[in-house]
Amino acid sequence: MKRHLLLFAVLFTSILAMAQEGVTWSYRLVGDKTASPALEMTAKVAPGFHMYSQDNPAGGGVPLEFHFDLSGCRLDGPAKANKAYTKAYDDILEVDEHYYSGTVVFTQKIKPLAEKWTVRLEIGGQACNDSGCLRVIGSHTFTGTSPLSAEMKEEAKKAEEAQKDSMVNAITEMTDSLQSAEGFMTPGANMSGVNADKWWANVEAEMRVFEDAPDQQGRSLWYIFLAGFLGGLIALVTPCVWPMIPMTVSFFLKGNKSRSKAVSSAIIYGASIVVIYVALGLIVTAIFGASALNELATSAGFNVAFFLLLVVFAISFMGGFEITLPAKWTNKMDSKVDSTTGYLSLFFMAFTLVLVSFSCTGPIIGTLLVEAASTSNFISPAIGMFGFALALAIPFSLFAIFPTMLKSMPKSGGWMNTVKVVLGFLELALAFKFLSVADLAYGWRILDREVFVSLWIVIFALLGFYLLGKLRLPHDDKVEKVGLTRFSLALISLAFAVYMIPGLWGAPLKSISAFAPPIYTQDFNLYEGDVHAQVDSYEEGMELGAKLNKPVLIDFSGFGCVNCRKMEAAVLTDSEIKRTIDEDYVLVTLMVDDKKPLPQPMKVKETDGTERTLRTYGDKWSYLQRTKFGSNAQPYYVIVNQEGMPLNHSFPYEENIPKYLKFLKTGLENYNKK
Repeated sequence: MKRHLLLFAVLFTSILAMAQEGVTWSYRLVGDKTASPALEMTAKVAPGFHMYSQDNPAGGGVPLEFHFDLSGCRLDGPAKANKAYTKAYDDILEVDEHYYSGTVVFTQKIKPLAEKWTVRLEIGGQACNDSGCLRVIGSHTFTGTSPLSAEMKEEAKKAEEAQKDSMVNAITEMTDSLQSAEGFMTPGANMSGVNADKWWANVEAEMRVFEDAPDQQGRSLWYIFLAGFLGGLIALVTPCVWPMIPMTVSFFLKGNKSRSKAVSSAIIYGASIVVIYVALGLIVTAIFGASALNELATSAGFNVAFFLLLVVFAISFMGGFEITLPAKWTNKMDSKVDSTTGYLSLFFMAFTLVLVSFSCTGPIIGTLLVEAASTSNFISPAIGMFGFALALAIPFSLFAIFPTMLKSMPKSGGWMNTVKVVLGFLELALAFKFLSVADLAYGWRILDREVFVSLWIVIFALLGFYLLGKLRLPHDDKVEKVGLTRFSLALISLAFAVYMIPGLWGAPLKSISAFAPPIYTQDFNLYEGDVHAQVDSYEEGMELGAKLNKPVLIDFSGFGCVNCRKMEAAVLTDSEIKRTIDEDYVLVTLMVDDKKPLPQPMKVKETDGTERTLRTYGDKWSYLQRTKFGSNAQPYYVIVNQEGMPLNHSFPYEENIPKYLKFLKTGLENYNKK
């Protein structure tokens, strides 16, 4: 039991570490109404974490950065810490890393240039522990007043004149660059009629002129519900849940004097299971928020941690060790069942089932929540949990209503361990999908497409051999003969492994396109049927569209977007669609989870008036999609002219080749008319 407790503690420490803030900030203005004010930023680093310093060497963790937006003042030197950092050599990264732990206070001195001054602060960096890393973020606005001496007033006057000179120089450079751009355009490009000011203007009203776009949100929620329901069916046949069905139903039938009472109790029991899982989905969303979940789902730290978590579960499923919740948790729930009566007792019974089945349902639920998070829809986690719980609860209610069905159920035995091992293989394969998301978003290029496909070929080949009895794992019985069902599953697994082999040379492999990295990450590719974006910048795409006199097809995508990969493999590779895009459009693909930093941060205002700083290209393209088109889901396709005005309704995720082709043809016709 101690071993189980230890494993459980290690497992959930990593989850809790990702859920909490690695560093919390507090702020204080020192010396207000004096000629030498200072800003204090106090960082409290959580136990077990360390935060990298401002001068952390290249190749190590992300260094701490303070971004100051100044009005009426200037910085007087750099921000200084009240204690020295710790210096330690990292064997993996092979660099000396500088970091802080505990509490550290940074002081930034200010030189006032006006009686009233303002400093808007934004903080970025990274904090890590043994399980993974978190982003360090913080923001605060300082306002103060200071008396100005004659010397300080003179300095303020010089600073104001220097600022005017810099603005004049910036306008001159911008004019020169525009003239150079016009000279670069070839005859026929006709940039004179293009109004670039409209490129970022909101066009939701103009898009409503066209036919109504498909209900993407409805389809996304249905997809999440069906994924949850499928996950519940899979969980149902695991060794943690399956044996509970006859035990629980028998309890209902024996514990109630009438059959109608037993049936109503079973229905309430099933409803309690649904309520518990839906509440879990709502709690997760309430804690993180839908947009934060989406950002978390594409962060390197979270995806790497989830990859490791699934690997741990896979090893457990294969018999490496056993993961169970502390016995006192289930014992406490059992005591609640005994000490309560009526509906409350049934609710505690349902809660006991949730706890007992965790070791089998945990990885399925976690994967489902991550998938739901990527939709950026607030209720998606609850919808997914509803589907999962419904699939789990229906059998308990049905068997209570029709108890004779219990006789036809397969008895528990060695086949359940086989189911558990098969799930372990599937968990291991799925784990690499999460590692791939982090690899793509940050450009590490350690898990390119051919590496990913190779790993899947090996995993599913081994699964096939296991089902044939050629490979035995701990807790497995010797396979005397292979039944028809087991042989059929082995045949499917081995055939799937053979099917993926051509993917090593660039075959599209449409059936795994949602999981595998995009084909452009493959070094050796003999396939020529995929569609490539001409540019990955919105502004460059608009200029290229004007130069070539073509409409612009904007593809809002993401490295961690499963449905984006499906559209690319199942729809965009159609020969007619590929020809239309290549010949008649400028294709621009914008990755909303691209972590590459912008040359300079951009300060923008959201639609609700709040100010925000865009620091990565992903931030910029996500902001463009929200503010211009009023959407925040991917994939999302729009067709615009050189002024950024829409030429058709948007096209979300829908694997419908004729419909997508019509979408392209209609946009081209509207462009030619105008």
